[in-house]
This record gives sequence, structure tokens and C-alpha cells, in this order.
Amino acid sequence: MHHTEEPPPAFRAPPLSCDAHFHVFGPADRYPYASAEPLRYAPPEAPLEDYLQLAKHLGIERFVFVQPSAYGRDNACMLDAMRQMDRAVCRGIVDVDEDAPDSLLAEMHALGVRGVRINVSPVKPVTPGLAESMLPRIQRMDARCAELGWHLDFLAPGWLTEELLPTFARLRCEFSIAHMGMFKAAEGPTQRGFVKLLDMLRHGDGRAWVKFTGTYRMATPPSYADALPMARAILEAAPDRVIWGSDYPHLSFAHLVGSVQLFNLLADWAPEEATRRKILVENPARLFGF
Repeated sequence: MHHTEEPPPAFRAPPLSCDAHFHVFGPADRYPYASAEPLRYAPPEAPLEDYLQLAKHLGIERFVFVQPSAYGRDNACMLDAMRQMDRAVCRGIVDVDEDAPDSLLAEMHALGVRGVRINVSPVKPVTPGLAESMLPRIQRMDARCAELGWHLDFLAPGWLTEELLPTFARLRCEFSIAHMGMFKAAEGPTQRGFVKLLDMLRHGDGRAWVKFTGTYRMATPPSYADALPMARAILEAAPDRVIWGSDYPHLSFAHLVGSVQLFNLLADWAPEEATRRKILVENPARLFGF
């Protein structure tokens, strides 16, 4: 759906609203996809101009680019897009090797990069030993991010989010958890892993952030109504540590879901304007240093 055909948003985004999670894709001949593992999806071309048109339609004025899994650890497409933006309103989350040279990270920092992604396919089935095998990378990146003032950005299926919670609690740097932890909304807010996540948000030391992103991956179409009690429970636990992202261009879900529809869910989840301002303006400003 082209943005000109998208309906108007249900509410006006407050000034300086931030989209804290979206992707851009360039021409495949210029930006080759990672070949290490088969692609989960054939990415569309999603140029920066198209995204910015959507952002304008939603009233978004601050932007956090996230490295898509399809490009592996080659961040070129995203960094090229960031170079076209005003540094004051633009940040990025990269995927890098744990032993990437300091000079590379410094160069990325200058462009506005503020975090490193640790990404496991949200549909990955339960795999014994996976959480443990991720520890060396997590610990090394944690140490490096702590020095840079960056954070770690996790995307993992719910079962793995749950297994990683004790590791999260020991991190030195701040960290964010995408897609509400990928706990299936159909199982509701009393499911064990989600309850543990809420517990960490309530009683942790304030370094955990939750991203309202990828709702269509964790909730039930077409209305995604079962995400509401999940979102409300998170907002009740930690209203100061929730951020929102469009997850544009929605990849394999693009035919099912509209960007405005996803944005409008916030009106139900956070009916009070002050709460929406936290989610869209104040919280991301703190995490990303706007």
C-alpha cells in the first residue's frame, strides 16, 4: 500500500516523536544480501524516500535505523541512508562482529550509531543450548557497548527471551527488547516468561527497555486486539522505559498490515496523551540521546 493511500492516523504524533525501529533496503545489485544462511524473506526495495514519506504522514521527526537481518553484518545500506540524514534527528543500531575494530565503531558512533543488535529469528523453535552459546558474544558486546555508551538491542522468540532474562540482569550496558519480548499475545499476560519480564521491569535497575514493535509477529490478526493486555501490562510496569517502532517495511507481513494501523494501536494501548508522549518522545530521547 502506498502511503498516499494510507488512512490518516487516529491521533496526532506529538512534536519530536521517534520511530525507534525501522529498516531501509536498497537495490540488491548494490547491497548484496548475506549468504551465510538462507534468507527468511525476500526483502522488498524500501528506499529512504518511501520511508520518510510514511514518517511525515505519521508525524515522526526522529529516526532510529535498525540493521535488517537480511544484510547480516554488512551495515552499508543503513549507514549510507544515515549519511543522508540530519545527525541531530538520526540514530542507528548495527550488527557487528564482537571483535570489530575500535576505529569502525568510532566511525559508526560519529554517524549516530548507539547500539548493537543481537537478533535470533522470531520463529526459531526451542533449541537447547542456544542461549548458552550466545553468551560469549553478548558478554563481549556488553563490555564494548558499556565503554561507548551504546546499548544492546535484542530480538528473540519468547522462549529464548525468557532463557536470556538472567543474562540481561547481569549486563553492564542498557538494553532493549524488541516486539514485547516476542511472547505470543494469544497466551496472554499471565504466561510465565512474560510475567518474568514484567518482574525484571519492575524490580530491575532501570537498564531494560521494551520496544512496542512487530505487533503482527506476536499478536493475532487482523485486529491484533490480544496485544492490548500485553502492552498495558508493560506500561503499568515501566512507563518510562517503553519505546515505539514502526518496523517498516513489515517484510513478509506487508500484505497483511498497514503502517498507520500499527501506529493507531498506540491510541488503544495508551489512551492518555501524556503516556504517548513518553513512548514517542521522552523515553527514546533518553535512550538514544536526542
